[in-house]
Amino acid sequence: MSSQPEVRVIRSARRRRTVQARWRDGVVEVRVPAAMTPAEEAEAVEGIVAKLRRRSGSAPLSDAALAARADRLNEAHLEGRARYSSVRWVSNQNTRWGSCTQATGAVRISDRLRQVPDYVLDAVLVHELAHTFVPGGHTAQFHEWADRAPHLERARGFLEAYQRFGPGTAAGAGE
Repeated sequence: MSSQPEVRVIRSARRRRTVQARWRDGVVEVRVPAAMTPAEEAEAVEGIVAKLRRRSGSAPLSDAALAARADRLNEAHLEGRARYSSVRWVSNQNTRWGSCTQATGAVRISDRLRQVPDYVLDAVLVHELAHTFVPGGHTAQFHEWADRAPHLERARGFLEAYQRFGPGTAAGAGE
């Protein structure tokens, strides 16, 4: 999520001065006046994308980007041992952050995590990826691998608070 997001620039003849950006399907759509010069456009796009990323945290990852992130984490923290057939977002997990079907290698991540900080998503991904190659649930051997996630304790604290007070909860409903 720290890399630059894909940006689609849409020139509008009706737009005179303002520039607008929003996330759409994992891509930043930037609307600019059609009369802008290429240099003005480049400067405006850079500024508005940075502002959007600050405001929303970072890009909501697509399934493909989530799978690529899992690939990087597998190599960096699990010595490439995880074996999975898919890594994707799901909207039907309201009590779990993620799940793994060991028999098929399918890893699913709750879409409630689309806007969490990178280190939180990384911790959940490493946890689920560890399930793909360590049998027997949450054993000591499993935790030897899953606990390799960077900033794990910080991520656990974030998830505990997010579960209790985050968006979609009674305490966090107004946010």
